[in-house]
Parts: sequence; structure tokens; C-alpha cells
Amino acid sequence: MSSEIEETGSHLLATLQIELDPALLDLALTHRSYSYEHGGIPTNERLEFLGDSILGQAVTVMLYTTFTDLDEGALAKRRASLVSTVALAEIARAIGLGEYIKLGRGEELTGGRDKASILADTVEAIIGATYLDQGPDVATALVLRLVAPLANDPLRFGVSMDPKTSLQELANRLGLEVPVYVLEESGPDHQKTFVATVTIAGPTPVVATGTGSSKKQAESGAAAAAFALLGASAGADQA
Repeated sequence: MSSEIEETGSHLLATLQIELDPALLDLALTHRSYSYEHGGIPTNERLEFLGDSILGQAVTVMLYTTFTDLDEGALAKRRASLVSTVALAEIARAIGLGEYIKLGRGEELTGGRDKASILADTVEAIIGATYLDQGPDVATALVLRLVAPLANDPLRFGVSMDPKTSLQELANRLGLEVPVYVLEESGPDHQKTFVATVTIAGPTPVVATGTGSSKKQAESGAAAAAFALLGASAGADQA
């Protein structure tokens, strides 16, 4: 691995507050589109598989021990919200993960660095790599740091589960217009990219976008982003 890649990776590791073998980090950041264009080198998909399991276990234990008054159904909903593609993509964006991912040219040109599925999969791959290199305790601690901003905000549970409904309910509570979505698509039929833009009209219009490999994913991402903007604006108005 080149010194340039190692230096770039060190910035990400500092953000994540972990140590990781450079080669393993490089693997965790390698998307399959990059592999296809570079002779079929290994991708992060196996690490993603492992990380998904570690993520689920860590979040399950955290919720069980923290929310002792919640029944099984409520715990299951909270877990689903914290490990969802929308939630993991939000976590990835917060730490600037997209800029580090190794993508093929096609994904690069179609907004792959902000595609929710790619971001979420890469978060899971990094968790898997951390487990292999640093062990279960460090991997669990990483998971808890990553999900803490969402887990500590009860509004986020509903948003992660159903962003569009949550946004519409918030807009209604604030006396605003119904959110309106506009969808654009690009790419070949077998690998389309969708970009959704949601607008809430008003004295100060709220506009947000989301990207995904499906219409639902793009609109959910846009709704989650708009909810965050609208919630922050409402909080500032009340301050």
C-alpha cells in the first residue's frame, strides 16, 4: 500500500478513533465496482457480511441493557432503525466516509460516494475489519460510538424507520405545506441511480436531496435530510 493511501487512511482512522491494519482498511473501502475495473481484486463484501452481524449484536445488547422498560416489539423497532441503510448512510456522511471509498468510474460518475447503500455497506465493512484486527471489544465500542448520535435522539427512531411519514407529520405539526418529491434517474436499466428532491413550501422553503439505487431509497434519504433541516430550524426558532 502506498504512503499516500496510508496517510489518507490515517485521517479516517483518527475520526473513527481506532487503529487498523492499512491493508485491511484498504479492503474495507474497496467497492465491487472498483474491483471489476481492476482485475477482480478482493472487495469489501465479506467484511460487510461480518460487520452486519457485529453491528446487530452490539446494538441489540445496548438497547436491551439501556431501555429496560421497553418490550420486545419496541426494542426490535429501535434496533431496525439504528441498523437501517438510511441510518448507516447518515452516520457515514457525518464522518465524511464517502471520500475514502474506492469506486469504479461508473459509480463515481453516478454519485456513488453519496449513495446510501454504498455508504451503509462500507460502514459495516469497517466494523468487520475492526473486529478481525482489534477484536470484539474494540469493534463493539466503535459501533456504539457510531450509533450514539442516533440512539440518543428519540426522534430519530421514527425517522429512520419511516422518513417520509415522519417528515410529513413534522411539517403538519409546524403548519407547513405537504412535502413534494421530484425524482430523476440516470444510468443503464440494470444499474440505475435515482436522485430525489423534496421541497416543503413556506416563507423559508426547505429543500433536500437523497440518492439511492431505488426510488424508495432516494426519497427516504431526501426525507431524512429534510427532517434534520426542518428539526434544526424549528429548534432555532424556539431558542
